[in-house]
Amino acid sequence: MKTQVEERFSEFYEKWIYQLEEHVQQLIRVSKAKLSEPEDSELQALVSRVTSHYKEYYTVKWAGAHEDVLAFFCPVWLSPLENAYLWVTGWKPSMAFQVIDSLKKSVVPCASMVDMSETQVKKIEELRLKIRLEEVKVEREMERLQVAMADRKMVELARLASRVENGDVVGQVDGLVEVALKGLLGGLEKVMKAADCVRLKTLKGVLEVLRPLQCVDFLAAICMLQIRRRQWGKIRDSQKENTSAEIV
Repeated sequence: MKTQVEERFSEFYEKWIYQLEEHVQQLIRVSKAKLSEPEDSELQALVSRVTSHYKEYYTVKWAGAHEDVLAFFCPVWLSPLENAYLWVTGWKPSMAFQVIDSLKKSVVPCASMVDMSETQVKKIEELRLKIRLEEVKVEREMERLQVAMADRKMVELARLASRVENGDVVGQVDGLVEVALKGLLGGLEKVMKAADCVRLKTLKGVLEVLRPLQCVDFLAAICMLQIRRRQWGKIRDSQKENTSAEIV
């Protein structure tokens, strides 16, 4: 049974993905149209709409996580395939640089990305290194929180809870456990937001380096990956359900 946060965010996410698909179609149409430099303002407006769409996602996500952060570490609105690719509740920031590399080196390279200047390439590489350091910080904090589940205080609480039998004492132990878990959950919310900030910083940094048409091609590719992975995950789940039904 879903919690209230899971219900609300599941409904929001379905609408958000649907809107993302509409944005992607616009990005693809603009990219194929080979818009010229005089129309940069239109390109920039489209990029702004897509980035605003992502900012809305994180605003709603953070509000939901403040109520129930664990819902975002095991999101019921995603398929198992999508969950398998999560990095601290979302996409890994360094993936953005892999997308750029793939657009430049694919069988059918993206023309705008191939035309990146030496200055752009240098700035992207500098940003790649900075973001990797940010990722390491988040990973270390996440590791610290995981290890904290086995620190002396938590171990002592676990042992005490298994020993006590008196109702009043059990209540006291439960209260101590609740306080300890509240601290850990607060830590999880903090590290989740830190990871999200790295994601937003990555998008902002990349888009500041790329030219308008390059921004369109980059966003189209990274958004399409998210959409396709969701579609593939749903197809796999459907096939699994059909196989189970045939066995029964």
